[in-house]
Amino acid sequence: MMTFSILAKDPETGAIGGAAATGSLCVGGWVLRGDLAAGMSASQGAAPSTFWGEEVLAGMRGGERAAAAVARVTQADPGRAYRQLSALDLDGGTGAFTGEKNEPARGSQAFAGGIVAGNMLASTDVLVRMVAGYEADDGAFDRRLLAALRAAEAAGGDFRGLMSAALLVLHPERPPLTLRVDFHESDPIGALEALHGRATSGDYADWARQVPVASDRTRVLD
Repeated sequence: MMTFSILAKDPETGAIGGAAATGSLCVGGWVLRGDLAAGMSASQGAAPSTFWGEEVLAGMRGGERAAAAVARVTQADPGRAYRQLSALDLDGGTGAFTGEKNEPARGSQAFAGGIVAGNMLASTDVLVRMVAGYEADDGAFDRRLLAALRAAEAAGGDFRGLMSAALLVLHPERPPLTLRVDFHESDPIGALEALHGRATSGDYADWARQVPVASDRTRVLD
């Protein structure tokens, strides 16, 4: 899954989240994983392992820091040269691995409270611009993650163009926000932004306020 992704924690709300886009199909189902008791992971690359994403979360849930969990999971896999993994723990610590068989440009960049990673990028400047786009936006956490995707796209993104995009936000006092555009011919990030607008406003958002959340697992509003 030749992809660019961002994982971050919002220090103001305790929310954790990630966003990703790729020139292939179904990026959300392949790449992004999260758990409010563990952190976030993004497993991608030429031959991505969904097991990596789950296993690194399990390690962090058990007390490992992100860097240690990434090192343990990736070292045990003989196919690691074709894979890429990034992780964010609940303290804001990060870890990343990029196998050398992933097509360049490739790499990762940590920043305060998050990490970006990518492969098959137009250039490594995509990662720099992605961080800058996230940090420069002064909107809500989920919108900042979307801004990071737009900034990466503007810097060249996946050099094949884009087909799919996804957003995953986990908040202790809100329902999970898991949005996926599995295929769009011209602008999957725009389609994701439109879907986000619908999911966070109107009747759907009103309905979502009554469902159980991490801080109130039995919530029902009359």
